[in-house]
Amino acid sequence: MRPKELSVVLRDRIVSSYRSGEGYQKMSAALKVPKNTVASIIPRWKTFGTTKTLPTAGRPTKLSNRGRRALVREVTKVTTLTELQSSSVEMGEPSRRTTISAAFHQSGLYGRVARWKPLLSKRHRTARLEFAKRHLKDSDHEKQDCHV
Repeated sequence: MRPKELSVVLRDRIVSSYRSGEGYQKMSAALKVPKNTVASIIPRWKTFGTTKTLPTAGRPTKLSNRGRRALVREVTKVTTLTELQSSSVEMGEPSRRTTISAAFHQSGLYGRVARWKPLLSKRHRTARLEFAKRHLKDSDHEKQDCHV
């Protein structure tokens, strides 16, 4: 979770004290702001000429953090995306399946299906045991002929 950003007024005060020749250490102590924060504000001001928050790249998320966490809690109870879609509509959040799926991926949850494994019946197990007992005393040469 990202911390709250500083107000534009406080950032302007940092820049004005920098212009007056004050060092990062003194600014940080006077304004009660971490030195790294001061050190990141000054170059941004030098580059862009402003202390205002600049627009970020990428599309804003449709789901709020609260809605995403609610869906992650809900996935333990519900199995399909369609059911989650209807429950997200009830919560007042967007209802696209891709949005819900992306929220799960962001939270580290992925849909997986277990590999199909054939079940052995009692009859199969006894037949395999019979075969193993029959061929227990076979020589290596005969065993190779059996698997050809």
